Amino acid sequence: MTQHIEKIRPGFVLIDLDGTLIDSVPDLAYCVDEMMKQLDMPVRGEEAVRDWVGNGVERLTERALINAVDGEPDPELMKKAYPIFLELYKENTSQRSRVYPGVIEGLEWMKANGYRISCVTNKAEAFTIPLLKDKGLYDYFEFVVSGDTCEKKKPDPMPLLHAANLMGVDPENALMIGDSKSDVKAARAAHFHIFCMTYGYNHGEDIRDYHPDAILDSFEELPNYLKAKDED
Repeated sequence: MTQHIEKIRPGFVLIDLDGTLIDSVPDLAYCVDEMMKQLDMPVRGEEAVRDWVGNGVERLTERALINAVDGEPDPELMKKAYPIFLELYKENTSQRSRVYPGVIEGLEWMKANGYRISCVTNKAEAFTIPLLKDKGLYDYFEFVVSGDTCEKKKPDPMPLLHAANLMGVDPENALMIGDSKSDVKAARAAHFHIFCMTYGYNHGEDIRDYHPDAILDSFEELPNYLKAKDED
């Protein structure tokens, strides 16, 4: 999916994890359903979980309990359920998850063309680092900003601004690659450029409705939007 936009060369590229680099829903759905079984409640299934991810596992647990994107579960039920989910996910962070096609090729192209890359996610560090390492992605990134690195998560701009500070790059010369309205809102608030993938998790909504700067079907399309070394 190529749009005719002027190619850019950002000072660094900040990339979301779930729904952008890795399809982690199979593991998350497994943990949700195993948790529901332990609570003697109906399982939810992978299709439902796809619409619920993106705001951290605590929010995912809440959504699973109420079987909806919006709303809050009974506090006592949540108090019982969340530790169950965490224990399950600790043992099932990456067994069923997979790197999306084209991601490795896109990361390799960026590295070969001198781009500095970091990762930002709403997933807690205890799950983020093992997942990146298990899938062979960890070494591509200078920094990893997880969901518990800063006081606030996306869609707040704080994690993006924190990453820009770590990288020593002006936010207006930075690019975010994500898949959700949360990524778009965070990027706009931080004054980053924002590219979005069509295949990710956006609570059932079309990412085009949130007007990112570019929309990609694959990381292999990045050379259409980013300058190569010989184009500088």
